[in-house]
Amino acid sequence: MTMVMIARQVGRTCTAALARGVRFEARTSFRYLSGLRARIATPFPLYSPTQTRFFHAGRVLQAEETVEEERVVDEVDVLVVGGGPAGLSAAIKIKQLAAEKNEEIRVVLLEKGAGIGNHILSGAVIQPDSLNELFPDWKDQGAPLNQPALDDKMLFLTEKGSFSLPHPPQMNNHGNYIVSLSRVVAWLGEKAEELGVEIYPGFAGAQFVWDEGPDGTKRGIKGVITNDIGLNKERKPKDSYEPGMEFRAPVTLLAEGAHGSLSQDAIRELKLREAVGADPQTYGLGIKEVWRVKPENHQAGQVVHTIGWPLDIHTYGGSFMYHMEDNLVTLGLVVGLDYKNPYLSPYQEFQRMKHHPVFAKVLEGGDCVAYGARALNEGGYQSIPKVHFSGGALLGCSAGFLNVPKIKGTHNAMKSGMLAAEAAVDALGKRSEEDLYAPIDIAEYKTKLDNSWVIPELHQVRNIRPSFNSPLGMLGGLMYSGLDTLILKGKVPWTFHHEEPDHAETEPASKYKPIDYPKPDGKLSFDILTSVSRTNTNHAEDQPVHLVVKEGDYKSHVERNVGTFAGLLQRVCPAAVYEYLPKEDANGKEDALGKKLVINSQNCIHCKTCSIKVPDQSIRWTVPEGGGGPKYTVT
Repeated sequence: MTMVMIARQVGRTCTAALARGVRFEARTSFRYLSGLRARIATPFPLYSPTQTRFFHAGRVLQAEETVEEERVVDEVDVLVVGGGPAGLSAAIKIKQLAAEKNEEIRVVLLEKGAGIGNHILSGAVIQPDSLNELFPDWKDQGAPLNQPALDDKMLFLTEKGSFSLPHPPQMNNHGNYIVSLSRVVAWLGEKAEELGVEIYPGFAGAQFVWDEGPDGTKRGIKGVITNDIGLNKERKPKDSYEPGMEFRAPVTLLAEGAHGSLSQDAIRELKLREAVGADPQTYGLGIKEVWRVKPENHQAGQVVHTIGWPLDIHTYGGSFMYHMEDNLVTLGLVVGLDYKNPYLSPYQEFQRMKHHPVFAKVLEGGDCVAYGARALNEGGYQSIPKVHFSGGALLGCSAGFLNVPKIKGTHNAMKSGMLAAEAAVDALGKRSEEDLYAPIDIAEYKTKLDNSWVIPELHQVRNIRPSFNSPLGMLGGLMYSGLDTLILKGKVPWTFHHEEPDHAETEPASKYKPIDYPKPDGKLSFDILTSVSRTNTNHAEDQPVHLVVKEGDYKSHVERNVGTFAGLLQRVCPAAVYEYLPKEDANGKEDALGKKLVINSQNCIHCKTCSIKVPDQSIRWTVPEGGGGPKYTVT
C-alpha cells in the first residue's frame, strides 16, 4: 500500500507538472525524484491503519493516513513557503551558515508559480544592501542588476500639466538599480539550488498542519500541506486525483508576499496582531506595464515618481516610470485600497493616466510587452504583527516590511529572510535529540530585526503614510510628510494609526456618481482582457474556483455588494475576474437584484485585491492548483 502511494506521488509530480506546464529545473527535478526513489528502495513496514513509515537520509519519516485520504509526509529541517526575495534569501543564508558550520540542514522551498520568478511583480528600483551581504560578488556571478539609477524626478500632475516637487531624501536612488524583479528572483533561485536548496515549483501551500493544545486551541504549526490535485469544479475527485503532500518541519518560514493565504491564516488563528497591539494592515494595488520604447524616447537610468492626477485629493496613491536597459520602460500606478468611492477603477485610472503628456511622450510609438498587478503592504511599522510563533515566522511582505515613503521593500524582505535564517540555524542547533521535528519558536528573529536597519527604518517613517488619512487628504499628507522628513525625522512621541481595514473605508455608492472613463485607443490604453493576455495567465481546466464566496451564499453577496456598493469587485479587480451580469445575459439565472455573479477564475493574476477590498469580506482567496496564475518574466 505504501509503495503504491509513494509511486503514485512520484507520477503525480511528473505528469501533473507537465500537464500544468510546470518547468522544473533539471537539477531540482532530479534531486526531488531521486530522493523519493531512495525512500521507496529503503525497507519499511507494511501499511497499518494508523500510519506508515519510510526512511530518508537515515531519518524515520511518517506517512499518515486518515479514513479520508492518504498523504506522503516528509520531514525537513526548514520549510520555506514562497519563492520570492525573502524566502530565497532565507533558504540561501541557511545553506551558507550550514556550510560554515560543516552541518547538513535540509531546506525545502515551496513555490506556487510554475517557475521561480513567475509570480513576482514590482516596480522595481532595488536598494542592493541585502544583496551585497548575501552575495558580495553578485556582479561577478552575473546577477541581473544592469541599469544603475542615474536621475530622480518628483512631479505633481495636473490633468494637462505638471510641476516639479522637492525630492524627498528617502527617495534618493543613488547607488540603486532599476531591475526586473522577476529576473532577479529567478537568478536567486538558481543560486539557492546550487547551494542545495530543494525547490519545488508548482507546489502551493494550501493549509497548515496545526499544533493544537489538549483543548483543541491552535498554539502553532507543525508544517504545511500542499494543494490537492485532480478535483473538478464541484470539488469532487477526478481520475487524476491525488492528495497534497504534507511537509513537516520544526521551523516553517512564511514568505508568501502581501496578503498570502497561509500568512493570513496564521495571523488570524494565532492572534498575532492582538499579541502586539498591531493596527490593521492597509494595502495598495500596484498596476504596471513594461514598454519597449523608441530609442529617442529612452533615458536609461531615469526614475520618475508622481502624485496628483489622475487620483483626487482624497485618494492616496501615485505613479512611477523607470527607464531600464534595452529601451525598456516600466511604469505603473499605485492606488491605496482605503479609497472610499466604489465607482473608482484603479485599472481605468492607470489607462487614462498614460495619456498624460509626461507618459505619452515617452510611450508614443512604443510597444507594450507586459502587464501585471499586485497588492502591496502600506501599513508600515504600526501594522506589523508578531512575526514569530511556535513552529514558524513571517518574512518580508508577509509581515509587512515595505517602506512606503521610500517605495522599496526588497531590501527589507531579503534582510528579514537572512535574519530569520540566522535565528533558525541557531535554534536548530539547540533542539531536542528526543524530538528533532518538534515546533520551534525562533523568538531571536524579532531581536535581530530590532537590531538591524529593518525596524528602525520603518519606525522613522511610521507617520508619513497615515498622515494622508487626515481630513485634508493629499494636501495634509504632503505638508506633514515634508515636515516629518526634513525636520522631525520621525523623532516624535506620537504615532498615527490605521483605524480601520481597507474594506471598511468603502462608502455606499449612493454618495457618489459613476465615473465615465474614456474608451481605450489600443495604442496607449487597452481594454482589460488585452492586458490580461500579456500576463500569460493560465489555470488548469475543470478545477475548483479558488475565489470562494463565504458560505456559498451568492444571494447575500450580490444583495450587499451590488445593492450597496454598485458591484465594486468588477471595478477593483485588475483582471476582469468578477462580473455581475444581468439575468438576461446569464441564461435567465440570477442570484439577487436581477444580477448573476460570475467568477472568471481563469483570469486571476493572484493580486489578492478582491479579498482585501470587498466591503463585506465575503470573498476568500485560496490557492488554486500549483503552477497556475501569471507567468511574469520582465516585471
